[in-house]
Amino acid sequence: MEEEEQVKVLSLWASPFGMRVLIGLEEKGVKYEYQEENLSSKSELLLQMNPVHKKIPVLIHNGKPVCESLIILEYIDEAWASSNPFMPSNAYGRARARFWADFVDNKVLEDGASPILKYKGEAQEEGKRNILEYLGLLEERLMSFPEALSLILEGSSLGSWILCSSHLSLGSLAGKQWVIGRYHWTLSSQGFMSG
Repeated sequence: MEEEEQVKVLSLWASPFGMRVLIGLEEKGVKYEYQEENLSSKSELLLQMNPVHKKIPVLIHNGKPVCESLIILEYIDEAWASSNPFMPSNAYGRARARFWADFVDNKVLEDGASPILKYKGEAQEEGKRNILEYLGLLEERLMSFPEALSLILEGSSLGSWILCSSHLSLGSLAGKQWVIGRYHWTLSSQGFMSG
């Protein structure tokens, strides 16, 4: 008899990085336990499982921690390889997917979303300009990459990978709703609500 796998996610409801992990697990059909973390009073489990960065999200698979959301997504894709691959089968397609996931993390979120949430005045306005520029560039590039667009519309591999790369958080910043595959999020007073 096969032993049941134990999967637990340590995260925070407002974290786009945690959300991408949850989407990845849902896409793979993996059952998991969710533990909400309080970042001002971190749990002993979080500190034990991520002693280096002490950050969320953390995926714990059969007692072994995996940290950093994009690394967790790669792990999920490899650990549950038999269903819904996140990445294209060819090396160039995987490289492109990783490039755009990195672009979202480092440009869209860090240079765009982060200043909008952290600052007021000119720094916040610059963040708004940046996020609009970066989203426009992302949209333009995806439209010129037909296989990416078709994957996104079909909700499979590359689409899941790129869109797990935090577009969820961008919907609230642009005052829009995002529909991604079979997921639909709207920002409410309590945070993201799926529907």
